[in-house]
Amino acid sequence: MENITIRINGIEVSAPKGSTILEAARLAHIEIPTLCFLKEINEIGACRICVVEVKGARSLVASCVYPIDEGMEVWTNTPKVLDSRRKTLQLLLSNHNRKCLSCVRSKNCELQTLTRELGVEDESYYEGEKTPSEIDASAAHMIRDNSKCVLCRRCTAVCEKTQSIGVIGANERGFDTFIGSPFGMGLGETSCVSCGQCIAVCPTGALSEKDSIQEVLDAIADPAKHVIVQTAPAVRAALGECFGYPIGTNVEGKMATALRMAGFDKVFDTNFGADLTIMEEAHEFVDRVKNGGVLPMITSCSPGWIKYCEHYFPDMTEHLSSCKSPQQMFGAIAKSYYAERMGIDAKDIVSVSIMPCTAKKFEIQRPDQAANGVPDVDYALTTRELGRMIERLGIKFDLLEDGAFDAPLGLGTGAAVIFGATGGVMEAALRTAVETMTGEELTSLDFYNVRGMEGIREATYNVAGMEVKVAIASGLANARELLNKVKSGEVSYHFIEIMGCPGGCVNGGGQPQQPGYIRNTVDIRALRAKVLYDSDKENPIRKSHENPAIKELYGTYLGEPGGEKAHHLLHTTYVKRSINQCG
Repeated sequence: MENITIRINGIEVSAPKGSTILEAARLAHIEIPTLCFLKEINEIGACRICVVEVKGARSLVASCVYPIDEGMEVWTNTPKVLDSRRKTLQLLLSNHNRKCLSCVRSKNCELQTLTRELGVEDESYYEGEKTPSEIDASAAHMIRDNSKCVLCRRCTAVCEKTQSIGVIGANERGFDTFIGSPFGMGLGETSCVSCGQCIAVCPTGALSEKDSIQEVLDAIADPAKHVIVQTAPAVRAALGECFGYPIGTNVEGKMATALRMAGFDKVFDTNFGADLTIMEEAHEFVDRVKNGGVLPMITSCSPGWIKYCEHYFPDMTEHLSSCKSPQQMFGAIAKSYYAERMGIDAKDIVSVSIMPCTAKKFEIQRPDQAANGVPDVDYALTTRELGRMIERLGIKFDLLEDGAFDAPLGLGTGAAVIFGATGGVMEAALRTAVETMTGEELTSLDFYNVRGMEGIREATYNVAGMEVKVAIASGLANARELLNKVKSGEVSYHFIEIMGCPGGCVNGGGQPQQPGYIRNTVDIRALRAKVLYDSDKENPIRKSHENPAIKELYGTYLGEPGGEKAHHLLHTTYVKRSINQCG
């Protein structure tokens, strides 16, 4: 690729032709601040925080969209540039709800950070009318407060481009502009799928998940309640970020200790539910293949994807596996098998999940998710909520010793832990389905062709003389592309895995938020996914059907996978929904 040489702050920089000033500056280790910019998602130059001086230009230019040219001279930190950025911040703050002390994003807010870094001290420099604090809490999973919105449009871009949904957009014009749904609808009235990707990219506290911390603490304090907790595989790969650990740090042991210190009666692992899901899902897939069932079968672990399918591809709900998600399977077993084994009335068990996913808050409210007459799961907390709960309780996370999960619902395999990365469900299912179909033990358990962060991947495996074609998609725009090809007959598969969030659960809408600079320069998804694949490699049991706790569950309680009792507790139904969105 042809390179171009420019000068930035007097330093000679060589960058590929077609690069922006922002990209070229980063090659020289010069960081230009940004606010609205998200690489390949929101490159609009709207916020004006990234402005720089270019020799010969009549005005300051937005470095995130301005292309470099041979011999260009750029200055990123002149008095004119710094003054412009400060005035922009002062204008933003003049229409901002500045209750920072009580804001959920305090100490992790990009606007707050920029204000400090650029030395904007007089927040009231411009006074006047402000956007009122009107709260939209109509959705099951999140709250919008536009009085904290800076109109960066990151949320609308990720909703439209990454997730192919577009239920939010910019309404009105000028000072009256606000982000919201069409025709004055609350977000809960639209075909939003609760994925939370808009929350993940929001630079301020305008978007946040609905917080259930106090309800969980109240349950723990109730002596009449037996409160149990399960933690999803992706949580251990990201929770440490809430406490200053590098991205890609496995904090499973400290997490188990913190949960026990928080007062939970039992600390379990959603990996047990993931292994259970594989047992049912692999059985369902083999049954469909052998008996002419609907193919391709599509995974059902991601509630954001499930709701997307119900809204946007209702004619394909028959392709969905009838298996509940690992969270819900775990909850159903906790309030049946575990309750009976412990001699506890299921009504006295409070089942809490820690999830990387905001859509789990919607999932626990779905119909057909109360197998034993009570909700399978009572509260779903995000990874971020767990981080805040640990801080609230005064637990010094970094000083904790490593703990372990409780038996029997705390035992999971390597196959289960990779559920948190795109392709992981497929790989885990193949490990069991292949051995089931062939009756032979696999010589290699690593299905590398289904791994990776590409949006759509496919592979073909010869299983018992049959060519089994599989595909994987993560991010709902990729899911739309893949399913349209399936519907048109352009492609044909036996088994498809779809994750609602790009990269899978490691990049879920409930994971710790990282600033734009990190999102634009670091492969967060790959670093978190590596934690899970390393855990799989280190686990002495790497196939779901070899989990001894799962074997005992089927041998003493459920019977056979797909049997009557298993189907009653572990399977669900779907709803064909309408579409209600912008545009």
